[in-house]
Amino acid sequence: MWTFSEFGLFMRILFIPCRHPHSAWLFKALEESVHSLQRAEDLPDGILLAAQEVFDAVVATALDPQSHSALITGLSALASAAGRAAVVTILDHSTPAERVRILHAGAAACFCLPLSFIELSERLHALHRSREARLVQSQIAQHGLKLDLVSQVLIAGEERVVVTRREGFLLECLIRNLNSPVPRDQLIRYAWPDAEYVDASNVNLAVARLRQKVELRLPWVHIETIKRYGYQLTMSRVATRFTQPSLACTT
Repeated sequence: MWTFSEFGLFMRILFIPCRHPHSAWLFKALEESVHSLQRAEDLPDGILLAAQEVFDAVVATALDPQSHSALITGLSALASAAGRAAVVTILDHSTPAERVRILHAGAAACFCLPLSFIELSERLHALHRSREARLVQSQIAQHGLKLDLVSQVLIAGEERVVVTRREGFLLECLIRNLNSPVPRDQLIRYAWPDAEYVDASNVNLAVARLRQKVELRLPWVHIETIKRYGYQLTMSRVATRFTQPSLACTT
């Protein structure tokens, strides 16, 4: 059994089932992951829940003829209610014309049986990271920072802070929660996705090295220790020396 924790994610997922054994299996697989999972009764209930709560992703299954036609008809309403959440549909089959219609209606991805759980995991991972990158951009653009996870570098004007892959993930997690404390266990899930156990001292050491790198070049960027809890990223001022402040997270 694969779990989303293997991919370094923690997500709030809305699951819309149908009356099919594979739908029940998929719900069980998601339930056994470390994520927060909300199950709707049916598509109308899913639309209502999506409008009332905030989710990172909506997984809608339509593996029997009745739910298939209902999803095709109601997908626009679901995508509208879901807002920023990525809507992923899983069908028993579909024609190319139906897939185009589904994507045009607002779905971010459309899968058909047979379904690979690891493929679904990777797609949700990519969609989630892309969405979070856009949110991060709007959060700290005024500080003139750019975090490039492909090149593994934090850029502010002419200053460049080279980081390791793990340090890049730590930075991304802290930036996503700018000015808010991030617990150590959340940092561990984000930066050590494959590890079964990570000692707190390893987290402290990694953050200390990252702090030294960042504050040496960018003294207005602070990684603060929250005693017995975790860490918090703050900015002591708005960068004014950079003429075109921007941020983009590339994954």
